[in-house]
Amino acid sequence: MTDTAVAHFVLRAGGLSTRVQRRSLTVGVVLAAVTAALAVTALGLGDLRLTPAEVVTALLDPSGGIEGTVVVDWRLPRVLGAVVFGAALGVSGAVFQSLTRNPLASPDVIGLTSGSYAGGLIAIILFGAGAGSLPVAAGSIAGGLGAAALVYALAYRRGIQGFRLIVVGIAVSAVFAALSTYLLLRTRVEIAMTASIWGTGSLTSVGWAQLGPAVAVIVASSLVLALLARPMRQLELGDDSARALGTSVERSRLSLVAFAVALTAAVTAVAGPIAFVSLAAPQIARRLTRSAGVPLATSAVVGAAGLLGSDLVAQHVLPTPLPVGVVTVVVGGIYLVGLLIHEARRLP
Repeated sequence: MTDTAVAHFVLRAGGLSTRVQRRSLTVGVVLAAVTAALAVTALGLGDLRLTPAEVVTALLDPSGGIEGTVVVDWRLPRVLGAVVFGAALGVSGAVFQSLTRNPLASPDVIGLTSGSYAGGLIAIILFGAGAGSLPVAAGSIAGGLGAAALVYALAYRRGIQGFRLIVVGIAVSAVFAALSTYLLLRTRVEIAMTASIWGTGSLTSVGWAQLGPAVAVIVASSLVLALLARPMRQLELGDDSARALGTSVERSRLSLVAFAVALTAAVTAVAGPIAFVSLAAPQIARRLTRSAGVPLATSAVVGAAGLLGSDLVAQHVLPTPLPVGVVTVVVGGIYLVGLLIHEARRLP
C-alpha cells in the first residue's frame, strides 16, 4: 500500500465522490469536538450558571423552566452566531488566500470588510436601519461587492498577482475607512455611538431574528463555494495551467470572489467587522492539516472555534466584558506580526 493510499481515502454518496486526507478529517473532528465543548461551556456561563448536564437538558427540552428560556432564547443565538460567523470568515479568508497564493490576503486586509462596513454604515446613518436589519445587510453586501470590484479593477493587469492585490486592497481599505470616519463625524451623536459599537465587531445584538437571514446567506454561499472548490484548486496552479485543464479562469475567479464577499458581508451586517479571523484561520488550518493548499472545511472549523473562544474570553475571562472584535484584534495583531516576521525570513 502506498503512502498516498494511507494518507487519503474516498467518500462516496450516490454518484458523487470526494478524496479526503486522513489527517484533515482527524483535525476536523477534533476541532469540531473542541467547538462543541466551547459551545456547551458558553451556554452555561452567565448570571445563571448551569452545568453541562443542565445545558444539554435545556437544549433537549426548551420548555422545561427558566433554564430552557435562558439557554435557548437568550444564549443560544449568540453561540450559534459565533460558530456560524467564525466558519464563514474562515472560508472567506481561505478563498482569497487560495486565489492570491498569499497568506496575507484576507477580506479585512484587502479592503472588503471595510467596504462592507461602510455600506452598512450608510444604511444605518442615512436610513436609520438597525444592525442585522435587511437594509444594513443589503448595504453591507453592496459595499463589499463594490470594494471587491474596485480592488479587482485596480489590481488587474492581464491577470491577478497576489502582492499587487494586497497593496491595492490596503489602499482601498484606507479609502473606505476614511469614508466611514467622515460619516460618523457628520451624523448625530446617538447614531454615531450606536454605529461605533456595531463597528467594533460584537455578538451582543445577535438574536434569532438577526441570525436567520444571515445563516441563510452563509449556507447558500458556502454550498456554491463547495461546488467551486475544484476550479479554485486548479487556479492555484496558475491561470495558464487552469485554462489547460478546461477551467474558465475569469468566470471562476469572479464567482469565487463574489460568494466569498457575500460570506464576509453577511457577518458584517449582523455583528460588524470582526477582524483577523479570516486572516489567521486558513493558515492555522493549513499548518494543522499539513496540506499543500488552503483547506476550506478545516478553515471553517478553525474559524468557528476561534471566534467562539474569543467571545468566551471577551465575555467571561476579562475583568470587564468587551466586544469580541477587541479580542480578535489583539490576538490577530500578534498573529500578523508573527506571520510578517516568518515571511520576511523566507526572503533571500
